[in-house]
Formats: sequence, structure tokens, C-alpha cells
Amino acid sequence: MKPSYALYNRTVVLTGAAGGIGQGLARAFATQGARLWLVDRVEEPLLALAETLRPRAEIHTSVCDLSDDGQVAALASLLQAQHLGVDVLINNAGVEYPTPLTNDAPDAMAHWAGLMDTNVVSMVRLTRALLPLMHQGASIINQSSIWGKTGVADFSAYVASKHAVIGLTRSLAFELAGRGIRVNAVCPGWIRTEAAMRSLVSMAQQRGCGEALVEQELLSQQAVHTMLTPDDIAGVYLFLASVDAAPLTGQSIVVSHGEVMA
Repeated sequence: MKPSYALYNRTVVLTGAAGGIGQGLARAFATQGARLWLVDRVEEPLLALAETLRPRAEIHTSVCDLSDDGQVAALASLLQAQHLGVDVLINNAGVEYPTPLTNDAPDAMAHWAGLMDTNVVSMVRLTRALLPLMHQGASIINQSSIWGKTGVADFSAYVASKHAVIGLTRSLAFELAGRGIRVNAVCPGWIRTEAAMRSLVSMAQQRGCGEALVEQELLSQQAVHTMLTPDDIAGVYLFLASVDAAPLTGQSIVVSHGEVMA
């Protein structure tokens, strides 16, 4: 039997819901009976996910580009019109791709800046828009990464963005404490998602070796030598969303099978 986190009928806004970790989180929170507002910029997989979850929970969907001020404001207005306060905001949306310093393409810096905007600035944009709907006891969970605590070649923009998310989380924890809002981050390690596998392929190409070898080497750095799945890590987010995590704010929780212990 799955544990109860007292999330029944609590409103949870989840961004990047149609992706790998997002789908796992949507399933987990639906199982808890949360009222889910699923947000993604891609409509078809978002609607398909919602249909699979509706027998278990109240599900709403919004197609929204979080880099667009107008679309974010419209999303906040939609929630307000439904008279829904936001109990939990999970800033999960993000992108991951290599940005090697030696890339001399004309749009190289645009790609660098675009990743930072998607992974950090968009997080701030949505949090600001939804803040008036958040009340005492609300929880914000920001998606970082173990690469927000380490470094890796050829992914400087992604690594910088995930370090920035941890800094943002710590600052907002102080800023929002007076409102009774907790702010924490989760730092996943290697999770078997399409985005992570694309990064693994890129790393293999850079080294001129097979993908299986790179995966083996990566997993060998973990205390437990198996790759996690989105469903494996969902319980961490459920806990951070719950009243049981009331003492926790400003924390960055690592979930990496022991690859990073900090």
C-alpha cells in the first residue's frame, strides 16, 4: 500500500508535465488524489497523459510557453478564475542539450541564453505570476540536477542553469518564509528519460565511443549501479509537498543512487 501524504484535493501545478519526470510526478500525485493542473508547451502528449489520469483525480491542462509573459499571465488568470489557490507548485519544465564552448555557430550564444531562460528565468516568471494564489503552508519544488552540484564538459549552460536553480531556491526560501511558503529543490541524477538519453548519446559522440560504455561508466559512479526511473523518485516530491516536510525549506535534495552525496 502506498503511503498517504494528505494531498487529497490539494491543487498542484506541475510544469513540464508531458515529459519523462513530469509524467512520473503526475501519476504519483494523481494516485494521492491531488487536483492536478498540468502544464506543458506540447499539447498532444499533455492531453493523452490527462486522459490516463482522470479516473483517479481531477485533472486540468494548460498549453503554455513559460518563456512568454502573456501566456504565463493567462495561466495565472485561468487558475484565479477557477477560484483555485495553489498548494503546490512544481517547477519541473526545462531543457537539456550540450553547449560546448568551441561551438562557433552564429547562434551558439542564443542557444546558451535560451537554455538559461527556459530553465531559470521561466521558473521565476511562473512563480511570480502564481504567488498571489499561494497561501500559508504552500510548497514550491524546483527542479535542479546533480549537475547543479558538480560540473561536466560541454554542458556549461545546463550546468550553470541548475546551479542557478539551487541559488534561486535558497534565496526564495528566505524571501517567502514570512508568507509561510516553503521552497526546496530536487537534484535528480541519471533518470531514464528521453532527455537524459539524448545527453548520454551526445557524450558518447563527443568521446567517439559506444553509448553502452558511457552508461556503464556513469552507473559505476553510483553507490547503486542501476539507472533510476521517474516513478522511482516521485516519492521525494510527494514528501516535499506534504505537511510532513514542514521543517524543510531552502534545501536541495539529491536523488542519484549515491552518485553525488551532498
